[in-house]
Amino acid sequence: MTRAGAGRSPAADIRPLRAEDGLEAQLDLARRAFGPSDDAAGLLASLQAAVGDGRHYAAFDGPRAVAGAMFNDMRQWWHGRPVRMAGVGGVTVAPEERGRGVGRALMTELLQVIAGRGYPLSALYPATAPIYRSLGWELAGGLYRAVIPARSLASLLPASVAAGSPAAGLPAAGPPPDPPPGLRRVGPGDAEHVIAVLGAVHESARHCGAATSDAAAVRRWLGDESMYSYLAADGLLAYGWHDGNREIMVHMALAGSAATARALWSVVGSHSSIAERVLAVLTPDDPVRWLTREPDVGLADRWPWMLRVVDAAAAVSGRGFPAAAELTVALRLDDAQLPRNAGLWTLRVAGGRGSLEPFVTEGGAPVPSAGPVTLGARGFAALYAGVPMATLRGAGLAAGGGAAADEALDCAFAASAFMLYAF
Repeated sequence: MTRAGAGRSPAADIRPLRAEDGLEAQLDLARRAFGPSDDAAGLLASLQAAVGDGRHYAAFDGPRAVAGAMFNDMRQWWHGRPVRMAGVGGVTVAPEERGRGVGRALMTELLQVIAGRGYPLSALYPATAPIYRSLGWELAGGLYRAVIPARSLASLLPASVAAGSPAAGLPAAGPPPDPPPGLRRVGPGDAEHVIAVLGAVHESARHCGAATSDAAAVRRWLGDESMYSYLAADGLLAYGWHDGNREIMVHMALAGSAATARALWSVVGSHSSIAERVLAVLTPDDPVRWLTREPDVGLADRWPWMLRVVDAAAAVSGRGFPAAAELTVALRLDDAQLPRNAGLWTLRVAGGRGSLEPFVTEGGAPVPSAGPVTLGARGFAALYAGVPMATLRGAGLAAGGGAAADEALDCAFAASAFMLYAF
């Protein structure tokens, strides 16, 4: 438990939220911070689960709750390998307490809790970035929502190249494909199976940034009666009506094969006689852009998210890398909040795996003449997520090293990081 210092609310204590504290105060903070919720029951269930697991922390001024924040137990996929990730959400500060430092004190405590529980990574969607940047989170990727005229999904282009056949010309749009084997409706009881299928797709596609939640959270998600979910052996579709029946909202349409992609999008397209357009959360390179006859898939929204490397060595060893990437780079990390990450390291990548070990000169070899590549917590988080070294240098987030090290790092960490849902 910590006590807020000068410039903050006097007597602001930060500690795990307990059921006996009363959850209504935290729900009230959420309403004041984000407005009324369309899913109050889901919000309460999520809060109860976080309190039960000790994942929700709150700041108190005496008996009065003045701020709160929680983290979700997640896995985040990096080049097809899962890394434990604490997804921070529900960060709220009472309006009358803002600007007095209680929010930063709460996030400082929460970061230490996340580190103490062994998470290599943490991610969050920022309502405001300065506090998070001051603690080492940095912009890393986005959640992308596209808009598609529903008529464009009514008849999709079939595959133009069969396995082992020469390329053909533009084919005529065909009838809806047969459902892939095993396509069925799913509900809360299928949570573990859904997580396994999503993980297998993220692994095979070598996705970067995509996250999967724990089974309890997925059960709550699949239990939403306004959402219709279908599972295939290598894909998941989850969608519902939006704006009455004028639109379809696709929360997820993830497929591991061409047949499944066409089948899932054909289910969505079957509503084109009623719905005017489709809003869909997509991967940056979702194949639906190549399934419509016209280039009708447009970007409607992008919500940025931020990443924090909590345990540098574990984050590197847990992450996947391109099989062809090979490098050995001297790396200096600065991390005021988590000193165990700070120091001079040797970063090695080979055979799709990486390691970060304390720098030791071999045979008396000195540090490269250009010096080690130097990154703070923000710069290392951005590099981890695939932000190019030229961008980091231009933003003042990287120094030292040289052109050869930059090129090697760019090749190893190259990514278009994305998530498919917010938390």
